[in-house]
Formats: sequence, structure tokens, C-alpha cells
Amino acid sequence: MYPMTLTDLQRIFEKLDVNEDGLVSLEELNWLLEKIGFQFSEEELECLVGKQSLDLNDFLFFYESISKQNKDDVERDLVEAFKVFDLDGDGFITSQELECVLKRLGLWDDKTGKDCRSMICFYDTNSDGRLDFEEFKGMMHPTTTS
Repeated sequence: MYPMTLTDLQRIFEKLDVNEDGLVSLEELNWLLEKIGFQFSEEELECLVGKQSLDLNDFLFFYESISKQNKDDVERDLVEAFKVFDLDGDGFITSQELECVLKRLGLWDDKTGKDCRSMICFYDTNSDGRLDFEEFKGMMHPTTTS
């Protein structure tokens, strides 16, 4: 998982909290999880989360708990996440593909567009303007790179 800042996680929480009640319901959380390729029934998700909705602290704890998976799970999940972002299947992620996925997830705004280009540039170690899988791993979680 990408080591996001508290501000990043708060922004995601606010985007997921569609009805702005200060809670992310299982339905709202499941919507995001489905968009990134995870399939849970609400009952399975409730067992995983332990409640019907999450406040910001619960959401942060959920993020931390899914961030601490074992290394094999992380590698498998990174491969799946990479496939989500590599829309044309060419083995690379461009800023345009990142933008498209963020739009699909409802996490897009004008500031994010600038961040996409900067993020790609920052983690693009060979300066080809796109991320390969190893560069993606470095972006998502620096400790997963060897």
C-alpha cells in the first residue's frame, strides 16, 4: 500500500462519505473496494470491519490493518492494483491512466490532476514518463521494493 499521509486519507474518507454524515457506511466502503477489484458481500465486510459504519478513526485503523498484510499478499495485491491502473495492459502506468482511474473512483479534482503528473515524475526512476511495475511498487510502498 502507498504510505499515504493523514491528509490523503482524510480526503479519501470525505469523498467516500457521500451523505456527509461523518461516517463511511459499509456500502460506501464496499463501493470503493469493488472499484479497485475486491469483492465482498456486506456481511463479509461487516465481519472484516466489525461494525456497520466507520468514523475517520475507524477508517484510519482499517487502512492500517489492510496495510499490514504479509509480504506475499502485498505482492499479489500490488500486481492486481497495477492491473487496475494499467488500462491498456502495456505494462506501464501513465499520468493519463492514473487520472482515468481516479475519475472512475470519484477521487478526481483539478489538484489531483497536477499531483498525478508529479507523482508519476517523482517515482519514474528511468525518466520515461510512465511507471513500470517496479516503479509502481516503489510508489505504493517503498518497503516492498528490493
